[in-house]
Amino acid sequence: MRWLNMIGAATVGAAILLAPPHAAAQDMSLLTYDGPDRQPKIEAAARKEGTLTLYTSISEQDLATLVAPFEKKYGIKVKTWRAGTDKVLQRTLTEAAARRHEADIVHISAPEMEALHREKVLQPVNSPHFVELIDGALPAHREWVATLLSVWVQAYNTNLVKKDDLPKTYRDLLDPKWNGKLGIEFKNQEWFSTVVRGMGEEAGLKFFRELVGRNGITVRQGHSLLTNMVVSGDVPLALTVYSYMPEREKIKNAPIDWFAIEPAVARANGIGITRAAPHPAAALLFYDYMLTEAQKHLIGIDYVPTNKAVPSPLKGLRTTMVDPAVTLDEMEKWTRLYQDIVVKRGMH
Repeated sequence: MRWLNMIGAATVGAAILLAPPHAAAQDMSLLTYDGPDRQPKIEAAARKEGTLTLYTSISEQDLATLVAPFEKKYGIKVKTWRAGTDKVLQRTLTEAAARRHEADIVHISAPEMEALHREKVLQPVNSPHFVELIDGALPAHREWVATLLSVWVQAYNTNLVKKDDLPKTYRDLLDPKWNGKLGIEFKNQEWFSTVVRGMGEEAGLKFFRELVGRNGITVRQGHSLLTNMVVSGDVPLALTVYSYMPEREKIKNAPIDWFAIEPAVARANGIGITRAAPHPAAALLFYDYMLTEAQKHLIGIDYVPTNKAVPSPLKGLRTTMVDPAVTLDEMEKWTRLYQDIVVKRGMH
């Protein structure tokens, strides 16, 4: 497994032996409490703790947008440690195995959150706000929950492609008019696996072999680069860019727009409370905040919220989420297939 390669097997195994410190144990029951006085109980306990530590992959500039309103409202200090998702995962597992209980709450991409669940580093939570979330945001085990989505859409150069000519289905891309006009990102195997599985694996793999063989696909590393190539006209139609990227270029009056072959593929980031959180009440308060008030702030920094009550920039768009379990269990398989069928046969 990908996360097992990061640290020794003994280290991971040790994480299973976690037990919360006795001092914090009295507040752990709040994580599943559903009484009518839930909110005041959480706030009182959180203010008594006074602080929490967040491990996250959210960028430094975006963190301030999310954290500052929480600190101002509740008077609770949020200490943050940020790095790439893999590094956050590695540090969290390593510290858990060493019984160094520093992180209260973790916010990274869904497959890595699922890895933390499997290694018994997280604990289940009950929140009245779960009912406000989109379908698929909450795994059955309730040890993490999706807070935001990164959604892949298709983008096109408006000077080179007419809106009326846009494909409505993936099979429409087999039309000869798309020969030499398509582009894709180098590491989009999660998108690829989700689309292929949606078609039925055999039929989906056959489709992509046919598409690359018939019309070709330009492969570029980096979604920003691919977006820029649409703007320049080098790639008239890109199959995989994040939804906010063409929107940013449109504001600059660039000749780009986006559409989506539905269901659009979305990858979630999630949040979870560690099993040995030193400040469980403050962590729970921040957890609920990320599912409610923080959702409107997420829109302002180009993320797609998971709370249905918050107006989404992609309102009305049907999406299907990348399955984090498939990502963990079958990533080597799908990476190999994506490389063999699309990347190696594509134009660079």
